[in-house]
Amino acid sequence: MKKRQVILITDGDEYARKNIEYIAKKVGGRCISKSYGNPTTLTGKEIVGMILEAPYDPVFVMFDDSGFVGEGAGEQALRYVATNKQMDVLGVIAVASRTHQSEWSKVDVTIDRFGELTHYGVDKSGIQELEVGRINGDTVYCLDELDVPLVVGIGDIGKMARMDDVKAGCPITEQAVQLILERSGFREQ
Repeated sequence: MKKRQVILITDGDEYARKNIEYIAKKVGGRCISKSYGNPTTLTGKEIVGMILEAPYDPVFVMFDDSGFVGEGAGEQALRYVATNKQMDVLGVIAVASRTHQSEWSKVDVTIDRFGELTHYGVDKSGIQELEVGRINGDTVYCLDELDVPLVVGIGDIGKMARMDDVKAGCPITEQAVQLILERSGFREQ
């Protein structure tokens, strides 16, 4: 059985859903819209079932913990999907939030709200921070434990002072997706 190629997103609010649906359509992928929610209400097993039924790749899946400290439902579902043998995770879009209690993750690269790639983290507004190679978020707790090829950090999807609004074409979200597709070699398959 061919593995399904997925992109995981650590945000699941209404703004994220609109942006991810828009970008999935634009790049010819599928968005599991039912995975949206703040917090995630579906189990990892339910999400895998939906991914397997999607007609084509890449499949975009959203996860959200709604600020729950530690590994909440969103991260449990994310871990299940990312470690499922039928999934080929192309990359993760790690979304910054205001959670500064202890939830952070290493990122390979970040994109600020102006579209600049940087090795510094970014905050919820998409502004570069002083920390190198890490991002604070509420659904990023387990990312460092997963074997994923690329983690791209961005500010809050669909927001960032309206610079990532769906009406503007979701440029930051799209740039993160294109980076993952390019580095994974997805276009050449």
